[in-house]
Amino acid sequence: MAEYVDLHCHSTASDGTLPPAEVVRLARQSGLSGLALTDHDTIGGVEEAAAEAGRLGVTFLAGIEISCEYPPPGTMHILGYGVDPKSETLRDLTRRLLEGRDNRNPRIIQKLNELGVSITMREVEQEAKATAGENKKPIGRPHIAAVLLRKGYVSSIKQAFDKYLAQGGAAYFDKERLTMREAMDLIRQSGGMPVLAHPVQLRTENDAQLERVVKDLVDLGLVGLEVIHSDHDASLVEKHIKLADRYRLLKTGGSDFHGTNKKDISLGTANGRRIPREFMDALLKRHAELRRAG
Repeated sequence: MAEYVDLHCHSTASDGTLPPAEVVRLARQSGLSGLALTDHDTIGGVEEAAAEAGRLGVTFLAGIEISCEYPPPGTMHILGYGVDPKSETLRDLTRRLLEGRDNRNPRIIQKLNELGVSITMREVEQEAKATAGENKKPIGRPHIAAVLLRKGYVSSIKQAFDKYLAQGGAAYFDKERLTMREAMDLIRQSGGMPVLAHPVQLRTENDAQLERVVKDLVDLGLVGLEVIHSDHDASLVEKHIKLADRYRLLKTGGSDFHGTNKKDISLGTANGRRIPREFMDALLKRHAELRRAG
């Protein structure tokens, strides 16, 4: 009997709407045998998710998703699989990235206020259910979007991003991002394996440009390519599988589940496709090999 997994999903530790343990329970209810939690810029939900996965018998892989510098209109995200949540390198990184978000959020709120949108940082913090100290959950644009929706300034989360919060939006400010090299090095130093997320979001002009980007990443130590994703149609999946094979990269896949922040995406399903268990098994095997090699 075929088994399926999801290697790209988010919890309330970043910008999802389900707590980490609930994401794992949903995975089990959805018939998944394995899961990787890949919250943005934080491993704050990994411990809770791992404990629940152990209780339910779901194979679990600790992960993180890091934003990198990349020319607009495209974006580059690197997934780090198998990172050590106790790594001081990783803790320092996530603290730095969290501070970057904290510096950006008030600027967005101020700009919204100037545009006649009456929301406060306190409302956004309450929306994110933020807690004090080092374990504070990252507060990001989805939380601001949720407040805009709740207060009637927009009719959907998507409209909040399109009108105000996405690149080109009236209140958009960028956050601190790592270079490709920094992100890859930090993931490896934390015991993880770097994988390029949703390559379609690079928005490369043609296949040749996409291949150049992937080759540059391979030279920096890229281990895998996310070939199945909710933004990838059948033709893109086929193209990315061929690209991964060409550079001997592991193939991964995930829904990019965020709960009700992305209502059209279900855990374990990416644009009508399911992610085969062998993708996760290959990651686990490579991770074990890297650990043995020291």
